[in-house]
Amino acid sequence: MSPAHNPWRWIPTLYFTQGLPNVMVVTVSTVMYKNLGVSNTEIALYTSWLYLPWVIKPLWSPLVELLGSKRQWVLAMQFLMGVALALVAFTLPGPQFLQFSLAMFWLVAFASATHDIAADGFYMLGLPRTGDQAAFVGVRSTFFRLAMIAGQGALVYVAGVLGQRSGQFATAWATVLVALGLGLVLVGLYHAWALPRPAGDRSARARAVSDAGQPGAGSATGSAVGSAVGSATGSATGSADSPAASRSWLASTLEVFAAFFRKPMLWRVLAFLLLYRFAEAQLLRLVTPFMLDPAAAGGLGLRTQDVGVVYGTVGVLSLTVGGLLGGWFISRVGLKRALWPMALCLNVPNLVYVWLALAQPQSLWLLSAGVAVEQFGYGFGFAAYMVFMLMVASTDAQGRDNPHKTAHYALCTGFMALGMMLPGMWSGWLQDRLGYAPFFVWVCVATFLSFAACAWVRIDPKFGRKEVAMEPG
Repeated sequence: MSPAHNPWRWIPTLYFTQGLPNVMVVTVSTVMYKNLGVSNTEIALYTSWLYLPWVIKPLWSPLVELLGSKRQWVLAMQFLMGVALALVAFTLPGPQFLQFSLAMFWLVAFASATHDIAADGFYMLGLPRTGDQAAFVGVRSTFFRLAMIAGQGALVYVAGVLGQRSGQFATAWATVLVALGLGLVLVGLYHAWALPRPAGDRSARARAVSDAGQPGAGSATGSAVGSAVGSATGSATGSADSPAASRSWLASTLEVFAAFFRKPMLWRVLAFLLLYRFAEAQLLRLVTPFMLDPAAAGGLGLRTQDVGVVYGTVGVLSLTVGGLLGGWFISRVGLKRALWPMALCLNVPNLVYVWLALAQPQSLWLLSAGVAVEQFGYGFGFAAYMVFMLMVASTDAQGRDNPHKTAHYALCTGFMALGMMLPGMWSGWLQDRLGYAPFFVWVCVATFLSFAACAWVRIDPKFGRKEVAMEPG
C-alpha cells in the first residue's frame, strides 16, 4: 500500500471529526447552557430537539448519493461544522443567546448528520476490500470514542477552568467554541489533502451519464440507499436529468423505505426501538445539570471541570468497556439469551442516581465509582440494542438476505434518535416539578416500559451468536 493511500492517514481523523461535533451538540451543550443559567426545563426541551437531524437523516441520505461525491460532502460538512460552532461562540454574549445559539447548534447537528452519511459511504469507497473495512472497524470506534472524551472531558474541563478564573462562563465557552471551530476548519483543510480520491466516488447522476444503457451499473458503491439509487439511475436510459431517470430514482428510493415498513411484526420492532431506552433518555438529559446544581437545589454542587473528569472521562471510559463486553457476551450466547440480562444491566444501575441524590456524597472518588457503574451498565445493555438493529436490517419481509441493509439500519438509527428525543423533551419539566431525588425514582419506575418492550419483541434465536457485535454509539 502506497503512503498516498495509507488508511491511517485519514481514517482516525475522519472518525474523530465525526464524533466531536456530535458530542458537542448532544451532551456538551447541556453543560454550557447550565453554566449560562438556563433552566432544566429549557435545557432538556431544546437540547432534545437537537436530535431531530439524526432522526430524519434517512430522508435526505439519497441526496448525498445523487449530488456530488462523498469526498466533497465530507469536506463541505467539516467546513460548515467549524464555521457554525464558531458562530455559536459569537451568539453567547448577546441578550438572546439561547435562541441564536440553538439555531447554530441545529445547523451543526444537520451538518454532522449529513457528515455521518457521507463519511460512512466514503469509508467503503476508500477501502474497497471488505477485509480492510473489517480491519479498521475498531479504529473507527476508538477514535469516535476518543472524540467523546475530548468533548465531554477535555473541552468541558477547559471551559470550567477558564470560567472559574474569569467569572464569565459566556466568555469561557466562546473561547472554547472558537478554538474548536477553527480546529475543524483546519482538519477540513488537512482532509482536502489526505483523503484519497477513489475512482468510484462519483455522484449517482455522474454514474448515470457514464453507465447509461448498462442495467444495474452503479449498484455496487456507497450505502444501501446509495446502492438503490445508483442501480436505479444506472439502468435509466438517456441523461441523468431526464424525467425517466428522475422517476426511476424516486421510485427506487421510495421502495427502499416501503420495504422497511413491510417487515413482519413491525409494531413490536418499533416499540422496542422507541422504548428500550425510555428511562435512560430522560436520565441522560439531567445528569450534568444534577452534577452542577448546588446542594441546596438537590444537586451535587460540582465544578464544571469536575464534571469533565467524572462524567466526561471516567464515564465515557466505563461506557466503552461496557460496550465491548456487551458485544462479546452476545457473540457467546446470542441476542435472544442475552437480551434480558442486558436489559437489566441497562436499567437497574439507574438506582445509583437515586442514591446520589439522597446521599449527596462529596468524595469525587465515590461519585466517580457510582458514575462508572451506571455508565458501564448502560454501555453493556446498549450493545443489545445495536445488535437488535443489525438483526432488523439483515433480512427483508420474507426473511431473505436484505439488499437494503444499510438503508434499513439507517432507518433504525432514526427511530433510535426519536426514542431519545421525545422522552428527553419533557424530562426537564418533570424534574423541575419533582426535584432530583423523586425524578430519579420516576426514572427507575419508567424502566418497566423497557422491560415490556423486551417481553413483546421477538428475537431470532440464532442471531448474534458468533457475529461481530457493534459497540454503542
